[in-house]
Amino acid sequence: MDQRGIVELLGRTALFGALSEADRQTIAGRMRRVQFEADQMIFSRGDAGREIYLVIEGRIRLSVLSSDGRELSFDHAGPGHVFGEIATLDGGERTAGATAITRVQAMALPQRALLDLIESHPKVATAAIHFLCARLRETDQRLEAIALHRIEVRLARLLLSALRLQSPGAKGPKVPLALGISQGELALLIGASRPKVNIALTMLEDMGAITKAGSGYTCDTEMLESVADME
Repeated sequence: MDQRGIVELLGRTALFGALSEADRQTIAGRMRRVQFEADQMIFSRGDAGREIYLVIEGRIRLSVLSSDGRELSFDHAGPGHVFGEIATLDGGERTAGATAITRVQAMALPQRALLDLIESHPKVATAAIHFLCARLRETDQRLEAIALHRIEVRLARLLLSALRLQSPGAKGPKVPLALGISQGELALLIGASRPKVNIALTMLEDMGAITKAGSGYTCDTEMLESVADME
């Protein structure tokens, strides 16, 4: 992706979207290209946060380790997503680990450059507050879902969320969805085991909510929404 494409991608992020094109060009000029191979750890929980990242290609897993050593994945960052923002903004330690699921191309913005932008652009400071609050709300909702809802409900909500990102506004009985992640990754994201996710996928197929299509699925959005609303 060339510099122009990076400027446009920054404009679609919650953190930098409020800035003018000229300001986004300045940001892009202070970023450096980085590349990570599949399964490469980008940073661990507790590391110093010195950079914020913008994903151009590939997918990142954001996760923490439980007290018994199990990896608990709570989010993925794909193209156009920003990650690593919390420690970079407050100067503290990384609150989670980041691992490349696939080969990843990204842009890294140094902490000093980000803080300079916040000091000189009130819109960036406001966007950062909104961005962090949105992340907190998402985390609360994920924890609530894991604690209160059955696996098929959590899975249906995850699939609907992926559909909204991949095909905004798409509805109907045959909406294609290319997840690009394994059942193991799905299990990490919804706080379940892989065998239980396999059972939940089969349940959704039996209900007609999803149909296997090659490496992806076709989804009946109305049926998925019905399952997602189950208590």
